[in-house]
Amino acid sequence: MGLRAYGITVFAATAALWVMSGTQHEKSVLAATQPDAVRVLEAEAAAHPRDPLAYRALAQAYLDARQPGLAIVLAASADPSVRDDVRVEHVVARALVDAGRNDEALSLEKRVLAACSPLADGRPGAEGCDPVLFASALRRSEILGELVALGVEDAQAHPEASLVAYQNATREARVAMQ
Repeated sequence: MGLRAYGITVFAATAALWVMSGTQHEKSVLAATQPDAVRVLEAEAAAHPRDPLAYRALAQAYLDARQPGLAIVLAASADPSVRDDVRVEHVVARALVDAGRNDEALSLEKRVLAACSPLADGRPGAEGCDPVLFASALRRSEILGELVALGVEDAQAHPEASLVAYQNATREARVAMQ
């Protein structure tokens, strides 16, 4: 009889611990400090599927939440008119860099530069082009070009080579300033 009582006690204690532990709650995919803001942007992008600014804002929010994969998938699933917008391409290029895909990011930045290159001559570029976007794409493409030339796909995995690439890309600006 003692063994049976012991078994019932162990079972009762296990059941009590299981009931007290509660159920497993869903965890958010995003580790953002403001997941509600991301939800609002997701709703905005869903409500306006052809608005590149809504997609750009959502992709940037995903990057801020350290989820570059979500930004890449968002752009890949977007309408072609949104996906080909220079503002969206520029943010997606950043997501590709964060995902360790520098060669693809460089290709996107070159597309942004080609679309916005008339700005250098004082002419209007493609819709969404402005001097800040053009300058950012120019600087990022120079750095990415150096990274790709050095064979660095993931800048975070190779910090020394990334530093060399950054110094090589910005050397011209330092010399021009002196």
